[in-house]
Amino acid sequence: MADEDLKRRVAREAATLLYFGAEKEYKQAKDKAAKTLGAHFLPSNREVALELDNVTEEQEGSKRRERLIEMRHDALNVMRLLGAYCPILIGSVWRGTIRFGSDIDIAVYADDPEDVLFMIKTHGVKVNKTEWTTVNKNGDVLESFHIYAQINVKHELEIVVRSSEEVNKKRRCEAFGDELKGLNIQQLEKILQTNPVQQFIPY
Repeated sequence: MADEDLKRRVAREAATLLYFGAEKEYKQAKDKAAKTLGAHFLPSNREVALELDNVTEEQEGSKRRERLIEMRHDALNVMRLLGAYCPILIGSVWRGTIRFGSDIDIAVYADDPEDVLFMIKTHGVKVNKTEWTTVNKNGDVLESFHIYAQINVKHELEIVVRSSEEVNKKRRCEAFGDELKGLNIQQLEKILQTNPVQQFIPY
């Protein structure tokens, strides 16, 4: 029990470091927290992610839930614009785990990213930056095009454009360890009608 209590304290400390921006990555936050508390074992990313959600709720309370609803409505508007590209809401706005500074993450699938870029610009979305990124996942080299934009003065948006061949590709969450399912347009519409602050996190 003592070990479990210490592990929870390390997870809490790591989550606090992440929330207040003292660390950006889970690994560094866990290492620093363990060193601070004299622990010789680390919590899982999932345990830290759950504590981070708790810390955020304590710090931001009801305003966080109001912001989540607002961000989900904004996401839906963008997804409707990009309906031809199988848009999926991912990230913290899907999870319901937003914190101050979170952006809206949407994945779309298109063979020419310029088509997506043209579509959002045509509808008045302000694009701040674009870039190609390449990651190596278990030997697979995956390339994606990222569009960083501003929906309004409040919320930033990141659209990840992936190849249409990846539309059914399953991805795993590095924080919670589960499958990154996200929400399509119809699912998001239903959530906003029935339980707009619903969370999607594995307990």
